[in-house]
Amino acid sequence: MIDFNKAVDKYTDLILETEKYIWANPETGYKEFKTSAYMEKTFRDLGYDLVMAEGITGFYTVVDTGKPGPEVLVLAELDSIICFDHPDSNPETGAVHSCGHHAQCAALVGFAAALREPGVLDELCGKIRICAVPAEELLEIEYRSKLKAEGKIKYFGGKSEFLSRGYFDGVDIAFMVHASSNFACTNGSVGCITKRIIYKGVAAHAGGAPHLGKNALYAANCGLNAINAIRETFREVDQIRVHPIITDGGSMVNAIPEKVVLESYVRGLTYEAIVQNNQKVNQALTGAALSIGTNVEIIDAPGYSPLVNNKDMIEVAKEGAALAIPHHEFNHRDGYGSGSTDMGDLCCIMPAFHPYSAGSVGTSHGKDYYIEDKIAACVDSAKFQLGMLYILLKDNGKRAKEIITNYKPMFASKEEYLNYVDSLNSCGDRIEYLEDGTVKVNIK
Repeated sequence: MIDFNKAVDKYTDLILETEKYIWANPETGYKEFKTSAYMEKTFRDLGYDLVMAEGITGFYTVVDTGKPGPEVLVLAELDSIICFDHPDSNPETGAVHSCGHHAQCAALVGFAAALREPGVLDELCGKIRICAVPAEELLEIEYRSKLKAEGKIKYFGGKSEFLSRGYFDGVDIAFMVHASSNFACTNGSVGCITKRIIYKGVAAHAGGAPHLGKNALYAANCGLNAINAIRETFREVDQIRVHPIITDGGSMVNAIPEKVVLESYVRGLTYEAIVQNNQKVNQALTGAALSIGTNVEIIDAPGYSPLVNNKDMIEVAKEGAALAIPHHEFNHRDGYGSGSTDMGDLCCIMPAFHPYSAGSVGTSHGKDYYIEDKIAACVDSAKFQLGMLYILLKDNGKRAKEIITNYKPMFASKEEYLNYVDSLNSCGDRIEYLEDGTVKVNIK
């Protein structure tokens, strides 16, 4: 059996150096140039041949045991969030790993390094695809919309993008361990649609002739209030979350704002709930524009699918933790989280699992978040991942094969899934003012 401690502990210094470097060099999604380069060099120094993502950050490599069997995808995320109030944030960009992704990368380095040790693969079959993936945090929608318009990406999330490019073709099972306060998992989490909302008014002198203007900021405020007014119609069982921000609120104080831009998600536990409630939100936003005589352009794009953690993989995690990190207790917490991740996109077509490791303290995405126990978050996480891999691929991949056989995907293929999420794209002005004084409204 694999000596998990020996295989990973040998690389403790490398693991902690990786954590330290990436923490000190945070970068947001599709901008992780230093992070991706550092990870690339580290993997190449370990002897790996890499497939680099074309035109964007990230890469993957495939480890072949030499024996036929399933292929397991193991991931870590490269990107940071933005929190200017965090003491360690980049003062220019606000970027900071107040999400724990730097610890994921460090753990992945430990996992990959351990696989190079003699004897580690002896009892395993199949293949292991190791992936450093960009852009999990679904932020800077305007920037990603520009990349999309330029043809550099098709999807805002890195895993969705890699999936569409074929970088995960041939994979049978996927898992990724995220830093948190303890080793645990839930049943999954909500998905989302992303929204960019542009209220369009008419500029005029705010003091001398406000009656000649149409105030886009007031229309946006009405839209925000309208969303708040329909919150009681959101069913608790659907776990709907709508949380808009204003990213552009006007250009100067002595002019009626002619353009105001918002970003938001509509989150929910199922695609049906997301789509239904997104239409309610669009109706509220459009009605607000109509009430003031402005217009509103709403650009809806697929965010992330709801995540459903594979139940069989939860049992694998319990066994893997007991085997590899017996000093940590692994807990399964019933229920679904109200955050979103593009691991949900993978669970639509393959068994996927998104558990957590210990080590972090503070508020996730907040100014007080950091990794307190780096051994747990990075070194023990790598051991935990080796433990799960061992359970899956030992005995000629018996356990992995059972999970694959029992799995019932939401979509029959990658193509069917991508076609569905593409259907969620919608854009354009929602109001047409006609010459006879009537209007036409489109809320879909």
